[in-house]
Amino acid sequence: LEISSLSENDILVLRLDLTDRSSHEAATNSVLKHFGKIDVLVNNGGRSQRSLFVDTNLDVYNAIIELNYLGTISLTKYVLNHMIQRKKGKVVTVSSVMGIMGAPLATGYCASKHALQGFFNSLRTELTDYPEISIIQICPGPVQSQIIQNVFTENLAKSLENSGDQSHKMPTDRCARLTLVSVANDVKEAWISDHPYLAVCYLWQYAPTWAWWLMNRMGKRRIQNFKSGI
Repeated sequence: LEISSLSENDILVLRLDLTDRSSHEAATNSVLKHFGKIDVLVNNGGRSQRSLFVDTNLDVYNAIIELNYLGTISLTKYVLNHMIQRKKGKVVTVSSVMGIMGAPLATGYCASKHALQGFFNSLRTELTDYPEISIIQICPGPVQSQIIQNVFTENLAKSLENSGDQSHKMPTDRCARLTLVSVANDVKEAWISDHPYLAVCYLWQYAPTWAWWLMNRMGKRRIQNFKSGI
């Protein structure tokens, strides 16, 4: 049994809606009022997607970008202003291996994660005068979580009927531990995944022609399974 050294004043829980961007400044100020500083921001809000583009309403794509991308950079903006004043801090964003590669049934999700990758890689170059502010991107592969139960489908009102088996995915505690190791060591980009997904990341990075061929084969099977309800 471990006894925590934290007191009640060391913990503050705030409700936050990433899509309500007008609330992000006040939320940041509430944290600063309570703790006096923000050392680390972990952007970990988002929803995935399971639907074919040809069947999906554009409203779904708008909602994905509002939540995964614009909500994340909005909150980052207010926290980063404080970190720039202190000249110190870490901005950690949970992206995805889908920010590195493309995959069927997740066009909007992939787009939002590619957007985050591009944004934070560019933001890092704007902060060269602040060497103690770290921009860190975490790119997990499949992880055991409730993300699959809450995915966007072809329309905003519909939920996924079958979330499938999750036993093959990385355990949540291992992903969290590897994320913490990456953050502690200021790793700019960490791919946290088991094979074969990790191997596909390397293919996509260093041998994209082979990656396209492989994803076409894998994607065809994945779409067939999706249409069959598997």
